[in-house]
Amino acid sequence: MSSSEDDTPLVKSASNGVKSRDRISKKVDQAMDKAIPSNGHVEPGVSIRMGPVDDMDVDAPQTNGNGKRKARTSLTNGRTYKEASSSEDDDKPLSKRRRTSQQAKRVQEDSESEDSDVPLRARKLPKASAAQIGEESDSDTPLNDRLVKEKEKIEKAAEKEAKAIRNKEKAASAKRKSKVESDSDDDVPLAKKKQPAKKANGVKKQESDSDVPLKKKAAPKKATAKAKAKAAPPVKKGKAAAKDEETEQDREADEEEEEYRWWEDTAKGDGTKKWSTLEHNGVVFPPEYELLPKDVKLIYDGVPVTLHKDAEEVATFYGSMLNSTHNVENPTFNKNFFEDFTTVLDKTGHGKDSKGNTIKIKKFEKCDFKPIFDFFETERAKKKALPAAEKKALKAAKDEAEAPYMFCTWDGRKQKVGNFRVEPPGLFRGRGEHPKTGKVKKRVLPEQITINIGKESKAPEAPAGHKWKEIKHDHEGTWLAMWQENINGAYKYVMLAANSDIKGQSDYKKFEKARELKKHIDRIRKDYQRDLKSEKMADRQRATAIYLIDQFALRAGNEKGEDEADTVGCCSLKFQHVTLKPPNIVVFDFLGKDSIRFYDEVQVDAQVFKNLKIFKKAPKTEGDDIFDRLTTSALNKHLNSYMNGLTAKVFRTYNASWTMARLLREMKAAGNIAEKVKAYNDANREVAILCNHKRTVAASHGASIEKMQEKINGLRYQAWRVKMMMLNMDPKLKKKKGAEYFERPEDLDMEWIKAHQEFLVEEQRQKITKKFEKDNEKLKAEGEKEMKKKELDERMEVADELAAKFKKENKTGKVDVEGKGTTVDKLEGNVDKIFQRIETMKIQMEDKEGNKEVALGTSKINYIDPRLTVVFSKKFDVPIERFFSKTLREKFDWAIKSVEEDWEF
Repeated sequence: MSSSEDDTPLVKSASNGVKSRDRISKKVDQAMDKAIPSNGHVEPGVSIRMGPVDDMDVDAPQTNGNGKRKARTSLTNGRTYKEASSSEDDDKPLSKRRRTSQQAKRVQEDSESEDSDVPLRARKLPKASAAQIGEESDSDTPLNDRLVKEKEKIEKAAEKEAKAIRNKEKAASAKRKSKVESDSDDDVPLAKKKQPAKKANGVKKQESDSDVPLKKKAAPKKATAKAKAKAAPPVKKGKAAAKDEETEQDREADEEEEEYRWWEDTAKGDGTKKWSTLEHNGVVFPPEYELLPKDVKLIYDGVPVTLHKDAEEVATFYGSMLNSTHNVENPTFNKNFFEDFTTVLDKTGHGKDSKGNTIKIKKFEKCDFKPIFDFFETERAKKKALPAAEKKALKAAKDEAEAPYMFCTWDGRKQKVGNFRVEPPGLFRGRGEHPKTGKVKKRVLPEQITINIGKESKAPEAPAGHKWKEIKHDHEGTWLAMWQENINGAYKYVMLAANSDIKGQSDYKKFEKARELKKHIDRIRKDYQRDLKSEKMADRQRATAIYLIDQFALRAGNEKGEDEADTVGCCSLKFQHVTLKPPNIVVFDFLGKDSIRFYDEVQVDAQVFKNLKIFKKAPKTEGDDIFDRLTTSALNKHLNSYMNGLTAKVFRTYNASWTMARLLREMKAAGNIAEKVKAYNDANREVAILCNHKRTVAASHGASIEKMQEKINGLRYQAWRVKMMMLNMDPKLKKKKGAEYFERPEDLDMEWIKAHQEFLVEEQRQKITKKFEKDNEKLKAEGEKEMKKKELDERMEVADELAAKFKKENKTGKVDVEGKGTTVDKLEGNVDKIFQRIETMKIQMEDKEGNKEVALGTSKINYIDPRLTVVFSKKFDVPIERFFSKTLREKFDWAIKSVEEDWEF
């Protein structure tokens, strides 16, 4: 090899375009060091998700989706990640891999360096208050610096704990070994036996088994009704609540024998067999298509046309959603729909006019779906206008028809089924910029569905005239039925509901896996910091990918085919997805999960910046892989060498849960419920920021904040009116309390007041109307005579009186006292209560404003261990309902019942 060839870290590959050389020469490394200022770890920089891209100093920013993306040929040649390897050393334990003396020296220097402990590089973040980042409000330290300090503190604590856990396990192992040896020498004379070392204080320390695998822990005692009541979330106080609570506890006590606390079941292993017996009733199919009324037609080029039933159904898919401008104004959506529509038209003979002449439908622009849309809008309005009793009856009938499918019997236990309804036909919408949006989702037939059921159980009957594709008895599968959809060829499964044992166990294992990672995280970080400088290209690429996944929460990414959405993850990043801005800024811009654009501008370690520059070195160009010597399977295989079952996605869960655990450990939430909830959300927000769980600001956010502000202004106006009533009762108060106390807020001018008064009067009219309609429905249901409109008019007099009262107040400037037995003290108490409500609403509004760019829900539901939320709820006496909806409480029932306030992640 010539020296010129050695200087180029790239080679041409016929199958994969440009590919990096196996090794990085010292000459290339040194040349990069001269070109890029390197000072080890750098100061944190900006992180702007979905923001504008400035002019780049090195690479011109490129957009996604210009032309089809080339399919990436897997480097594993079809092998699984267990078989694939990114290097010849991958199959060897880390401790036995070859290492040069120079590398060994570097490892020693890294372990001794204080900088090697500094982990996640923080970014410039959405606005956060000082309280959100654990600093005093008058701190002069910039936000970025405070976040870096917080991150360094959290990560150093993680390293310390990892070492402590391993030392503890090592000591426990030595103790067990010593015990075995002691037991084996029971026949040895006492004088010759080895005497154990004396304990320092003579007291045997109780070892915690929090990190011991579940199957090795001592079997817990059966939960009593009292214990369950203690584990239950806080409930609202009051007579009614107390009655409900008592009933619930009585019911739980009665069902104590039936409750299965699977998280305490030590006998249940984690083998491949998921069930022994399984019974269910199959799936519910959507109703057959009903033809449109004869006067409702698709209009083509100004002519109403009659379509075949199959073609008309497809036309209704589009016509019924004309109000969904996001879709019907999307060129890709329209193109895909019309291609599928014309395919059906070609099969069914297109349309016919009123005289029976064939009308060929060839141009989308000439199609008018408005009559179809108007029909469906009318039907929707009719359904919405149905009396409540009729709606209730329809729902009851639907629930009764679906009742047999809602539950299955799994190993003798009744379990709720999740999605037992087969998806109805329609148009595929997708998310983000999906290339197949608008295509027709075909009706699923029984002949496409495979049923999974116990061998001894009777298989459900297929609909009349049909049969199932197959009946299986897959004891390793947790699905009840499956079929393949026609859009992406993906398999759809009927699974158990989120609150079922199986789903709960899946969540439990996911978070336990993240807990286990805390034992190894320090070694993993030290190793990838070392390998960032490896001479071997595969090792350097792998280390850089792990750095990006750990520091910036990038998903690992999987290889895609040509007909799939152009979604990307870390391992599948292309040349055009990464833009480099010296000295150390990296811009990511690609389609991520669900075809949603991922844009992030971050500052990275100088070594990582240098590596990415090498990975992008010419002649690489658009379409070439950045990590061309790395696959997701090879990456996960490497991570598995540290910890069984460790994959790239565990880092997101670990980083979120560990960070939240540290914040909650130091938190001292005080005040009322709203203030405590805000304290929790502040911690959650910090987790979301540090772990990069961001979102674009919702289009409705501004209107939502404005609405909250209007409510606050309404309360301020109400407080002022009550103060005016006080002044009306005792004019001397103006001198006692000062004129300022009674002044109307400056921003609430007469124009605003009159508009608000009109709103209050209209609100009163709507309440009266709804109450009148509800009372009439009740009378009708009981078979009694309904009230006439005269009754409604009489009730409306209350609203008319309110309007007259406001008019008088505006004219005289005085507010009459309302209510019987009113005193000045009572009115003053009312003012205090109103201001308390205002403060609560201000906290909620501030909380909402702080959350606009941060996906708190994503962090709380998917990445933060739910047991940490339960710990907060119990520690600070906040009802769990304030954090988890009913659905989430069912999903995380295991977390709510399994921990107390002293539990630690």
